[in-house]
Amino acid sequence: LDVKCKVRCEILDLPIGLHATDAFIDQLRCMANVNVPDSINFERGQMLDIIADMHQYFYGKRVGLVGDPDQILALAKFLVSIDMQPVYMVTGTPAGKKFEQDLREITAEVPGEVKIKVPGDMFLFHQWIKNEPVDLLIGNTYVKYIARDEDIPFIRHGFPILDRVGHSYFPTVGYRGGMRLLEKILNALLDRKDRDATDIEFELVM
Repeated sequence: LDVKCKVRCEILDLPIGLHATDAFIDQLRCMANVNVPDSINFERGQMLDIIADMHQYFYGKRVGLVGDPDQILALAKFLVSIDMQPVYMVTGTPAGKKFEQDLREITAEVPGEVKIKVPGDMFLFHQWIKNEPVDLLIGNTYVKYIARDEDIPFIRHGFPILDRVGHSYFPTVGYRGGMRLLEKILNALLDRKDRDATDIEFELVM
């Protein structure tokens, strides 16, 4: 694009989460030589508020990820940035050693063993979870079988999503997409907390 079309080209991660969206917005700002609109800054502030206010529920939660390489990479960065722990990551795409190396760098400070398989399959992913469960699963519709078998909260993300409607109407990238994902993570964890709470622990307000 730079040479043939005289259009500046920058290779970035998917803008999922705060930092990746910051990088995306900053590139647009530089290319267009404009200031970031107040409406975008407002969305960023809302996302920061959610992260700060709800951090206690995200902190230390172990997560398993299944999906395409670009989705897993962006999700892993996002989860680590809010102090969640992506410990199992599997993609069926032969993305190469560079992809696995990038994931290792992203999760370098995650405590315990981080397992990554590229390419991998759902059977292996399921075996990891049976040996040492996680608090949350994120992936496409096929992950729901593992979520049901192991009784683990599950968020549908990526492609394909075959068993739910309306997901195509809601953003998954940018600050609004990040807020939507945070809401889904938070609701899944709090629903499980409510379900398992004793009568004494069960409260009206978080």
